[in-house]
Amino acid sequence: MPKPSKEIPKFCGKLARNSANDMKNLKYTTYLLFLLLSIVPFCDLKSQVTIEKLEDNWQLKINGEDFEIHGITFGPVDDTANYDAYFKDLQSLGVNAIRTWATGKNAKKLLDTADKYGIKVMMGIWMRHGRPGMEDDDSFNYLKDKEGMKAMYDNAINVVTTYKDHPAVLTWGIGNEVYLNMATDEEKLAYSKLLEKICKQMKTIDPNHPITSVEAWTFGIEWWHKHVPSIDIYGLNTYGFGANLLQGELDKMKVDKPYIVSEFGVRGEWDIKAMRNNIKIEPTDTEKYEAIANGVPNWILNKPNNLGVFVFHYSDGNQHMAPWLFTHYKGAKRPQYWAVRKVFTGKEPSNKVPKILKFSLPDGSFESGTWVKVTLTVSDTEKDIKTVKFSFNHREGSRKRRDQINTLEFRGTLKNGYEIKLPKIHGAIKVYAEVYDEANNVGIASSSVMVTDKEEQKKKFLVPKANLPFYVYRDAENMPYTPSAYMGNVKGMQVDMAHTKNVKSGKTAIELKYTESKNWYGLGLVDPANDWGDILGGYDISGARTFSFWAKASYKGVKAKIGFGMIEQNKKYPDSAIKTEEFVLTDQWKKYTIKTKRLNLSHIRSGFVLFAAANGFQHTIYLDDIVFE
Repeated sequence: MPKPSKEIPKFCGKLARNSANDMKNLKYTTYLLFLLLSIVPFCDLKSQVTIEKLEDNWQLKINGEDFEIHGITFGPVDDTANYDAYFKDLQSLGVNAIRTWATGKNAKKLLDTADKYGIKVMMGIWMRHGRPGMEDDDSFNYLKDKEGMKAMYDNAINVVTTYKDHPAVLTWGIGNEVYLNMATDEEKLAYSKLLEKICKQMKTIDPNHPITSVEAWTFGIEWWHKHVPSIDIYGLNTYGFGANLLQGELDKMKVDKPYIVSEFGVRGEWDIKAMRNNIKIEPTDTEKYEAIANGVPNWILNKPNNLGVFVFHYSDGNQHMAPWLFTHYKGAKRPQYWAVRKVFTGKEPSNKVPKILKFSLPDGSFESGTWVKVTLTVSDTEKDIKTVKFSFNHREGSRKRRDQINTLEFRGTLKNGYEIKLPKIHGAIKVYAEVYDEANNVGIASSSVMVTDKEEQKKKFLVPKANLPFYVYRDAENMPYTPSAYMGNVKGMQVDMAHTKNVKSGKTAIELKYTESKNWYGLGLVDPANDWGDILGGYDISGARTFSFWAKASYKGVKAKIGFGMIEQNKKYPDSAIKTEEFVLTDQWKKYTIKTKRLNLSHIRSGFVLFAAANGFQHTIYLDDIVFE
């Protein structure tokens, strides 16, 4: 609590020179002022975030106090049940800020939990990418799609209006590598103009938080400098030693604005040139640890224009990016996790990750099904190795195929050596050795080997092989297909993929409302999202004998054509089978089945399609448990 001043306030000077009666008024005024000062610190006041330049150094401040971002990008935004555990863990790592890429339905709970643990949030505002096949598998036309640009504008303004007074907000992070994911200068200019319009209005609504826009390396700086002056902080995603070069690049470009390294970690696949079997050679676990533990203090935080860093990425998974850049893999801690703790707290790992000193596979090509010897040498400080596993990854085909990490059959022991059984694949595969200890750490190393298979070689489209039963929809989580194909009278459609009132099983179902009394409409669950046959995607569902789903309608007699497959052979990447049947739905849940035994299911990119017409009446259709078996 602030100490009362011994001096009489200037505005009370006249009172002090008056009669004793007036002195009573002065004492009363002083008492009220003292009472106000006593109350103010306990009020729920929003924080004010400012940027100041002191001599040649930029400084971020929260309510006048210096704040250097010791941050990490945050992955499990949808796992609200475990927010407390995540933020408590982040707090123990010394993290004081997280970054998200977009703001969704869980934003309030995320902010509340972050504030509970003293962690600030760069609130992401997503802006769409302009090239098909790039990040998010999106394709947006900034030259023609006025309605889409208005939707992005409205979303941004709504996010800021809704959350501007929350004490956990640090800065607005608008867009992510949009310039990188655009093809032409005309599109970049159109995007820049939209971005400035949004940022300018954001400043009017919220003067208390700076605006950050995020781009890869320095690809957006010239556009920002010329066309988006309302940006306060440049967010620059960079990996490896490139972070040490950023300040020099900004100096060359005569940039006089602060920046945040908005993503950072060991150098990524895009920066790697060394290859074996035409597969990029992944950095070692030691390199991954050192990039963060040494790179953050020596390449980033010591630069005059820098306000801090967000290490990439606090998340768990079992896809290609996870062992390379995530803090967790299949629930176990990676060296990156302990590196974050080291750099933000100075503490060494409480139990060191098993170190793989050598992992190699033989040269040459081998037929699928062959047992191949591997060389594996492991060191572990605590000598508490629990288990060893092997897995593999494709680096060809669709994005989801390239992302998959699949289990390998193996035999042997650390003492006597291991053999792996090569999968039914044609081409090079990336093989992982995973060594787990009793403290739930996992050390990972990778190598590669060539596999031959005549049958697999004949495949036209390289997409992931689905494990049966393969659920197209079973609750609104981990859906293999995206509900992005809207057809017919789109304005009359309302789609809720996480409906909770009329559910056949589990927690959610699909609710499809049609609010008009004429025309037809259609919905497709597809992969990739927002694509109509120009990008490779979908799944190999060969072996499935049936396609089934549960459905009901708001009244008896609603007719709908339902099935799978939609993209025809005149497209570059068509569905290998198209099958729909007309069903008459009732007002009770009923299972419907289509036989698929004789169909070619090797490339199903439209996992579910539905077409219906109003026929004079509005209606609602509910769907659940859509599955190939």
